[in-house]
Amino acid sequence: MSDLTAPIKLPVIDISDPHDPAVGKAMLGAAANYGFFYVNSKGSDFSAEDVDHAFGLSERFFASPAAEKETCRITPNNRGWSGMHTETLDPEHQRTGDFKEAMNFGDFKDGKAQQPLPASLATHESDIHTFANLCNKTCSRILTLLALGLEIPPDFFTSRHDPASGPTGSILRYLYYPSIYSPATASYKHDEDVRAGAHSDYGSITLLFQRPGQPGLEILTPAGMWAPVPIVPDQSGADPFPPILVNIGDLLSYWTDGLLKSTVHRVVFPLAEQRSPNPRDRYTLVYFCHPVDATELVPVPSRVVTGHREKTGAAAAVGFGGGAGSLEPGKRPLTAAEHLESRLAATYGFTKVDA
Repeated sequence: MSDLTAPIKLPVIDISDPHDPAVGKAMLGAAANYGFFYVNSKGSDFSAEDVDHAFGLSERFFASPAAEKETCRITPNNRGWSGMHTETLDPEHQRTGDFKEAMNFGDFKDGKAQQPLPASLATHESDIHTFANLCNKTCSRILTLLALGLEIPPDFFTSRHDPASGPTGSILRYLYYPSIYSPATASYKHDEDVRAGAHSDYGSITLLFQRPGQPGLEILTPAGMWAPVPIVPDQSGADPFPPILVNIGDLLSYWTDGLLKSTVHRVVFPLAEQRSPNPRDRYTLVYFCHPVDATELVPVPSRVVTGHREKTGAAAAVGFGGGAGSLEPGKRPLTAAEHLESRLAATYGFTKVDA
């Protein structure tokens, strides 16, 4: 759809040592400059088999009958299946809902899903739980490194994202974007429709797993141009699977008074696909990492954040009226659950998020 701006070059970070301050500073720089960076797959907690199996489960689910998917339709707790055009991430500029389907999995308890599972996935409950746990472990590495970069206690973020401390808003999501010539996209109109509208993510950090040959992600540059994000960056080396793309969410941006960037992004029908005689569907796996629901979003005790606040006048983070450091005297801090409820209400029209 665009493909007019050169692909953006984002850093690839090795997180195999989550206690290296130098890596923390490098990650902080990427998060502050771009809001996006790659994590070297060899330094993550995943094997190629883990990722391939999860993609296989995703494809199996989306190929199942619509009646089966309807048994687990999404509810106000943000768990379940959302069909084609259910979400409209950029209602101001979209003439129709997103060209995608999604399946959301929330927290597991004692290895069990706290939501209905469709027949195609019911026998794979433990596999889904295992993959979500691996996502959480990798997020812990990243959050530890970000804390080191911010020069705060290494467990500042991880202790507030520990599901053992209470329910969280974290979601493992399977996503399916049909190709431009699929019957599901028959109403597609060139230069108007997108697979997922322009948006920023709601939570702390997001992990994105992609497959080679299935492009479409773009980010909005500071110059106001859309730039494609390569699935496999030039500097990724011979990884067993494409590096994991990580982005900062609104909540972590808010938490750091806008120092860490929650960058707007979208998924399009790229021109390369439009010109291809054999366009491919796009499948992705996404893990949205959120804090424990009761977490109060108090100012991060970082001199790095303080310096940024003084330099910028406590610039507001995306989607909020002010940063965490600008809390009015006597006013109760926003909780993670309250933040999530407000964002889901805007996306789906939900009025309450159940625990």
